[in-house]
Amino acid sequence: MAEQSSNGPPAGPPRPGGAASERRPDLARRRGEDLLIGRLIAHGEAKYQYRADQDASYYLKLLTSRGPRTLWGKDLERALREAETAPRPGDLVGVRRTAREAVTITSRERDTEGRVVSQSERHAHRSRWVVEKVAFFAERARLARRVRDEQVDVRAAVRAYPELRSTFLSVRAAEEFAAGKIRDPADRARFMELIRGAMAGSIQNGEPLPAIRMKTPERPKADPQRSQPSKTRDDPTR
Repeated sequence: MAEQSSNGPPAGPPRPGGAASERRPDLARRRGEDLLIGRLIAHGEAKYQYRADQDASYYLKLLTSRGPRTLWGKDLERALREAETAPRPGDLVGVRRTAREAVTITSRERDTEGRVVSQSERHAHRSRWVVEKVAFFAERARLARRVRDEQVDVRAAVRAYPELRSTFLSVRAAEEFAAGKIRDPADRARFMELIRGAMAGSIQNGEPLPAIRMKTPERPKADPQRSQPSKTRDDPTR
């Protein structure tokens, strides 16, 4: 079931600068992905929108500064289960949608004996969520600033935040690629700005930090001819 929210504030009048928003459609999209902060009231599995004719989904209730909010989405269950900070009802949490993908949902209608009598397909969107205590997002914002800062001392930053090591290695690889493939200095600068911005945005959104995987070097295969002991005249032959 696609994610929805209820009891939210009504849409307000258009904000000034509408022309700028039209020139940058991604800006309006990012506004929808903002961090929602509130007190976690309850969460659990239920029929979507508590309607008996709907499929099972997962809900999360928050008490925000603008009143209660209920979010719906099957991925909310995973987000809570895998949360690093293990939020519980009563905690002040942040909720952010990190991705949204199109899915096709098949609805089946059954008769009184449970046999499928008809089915239909419809298009919807399924969201991926991050649910953590608010301190988690504050820390991620600090990490994101380190990644965006071109003047940061990388070694000092890695010593202070070892979890950023893989990220900075990726930045270094991008810099080497740009140095060899992009001749124009202005284009190189724009390329690196995009790379740093994408990585910092992923970190700030709360997505898992990349981990470094050390590849174990393969041992050279033994030569079967050299591994066998050489025969001597006293060795019996068969």
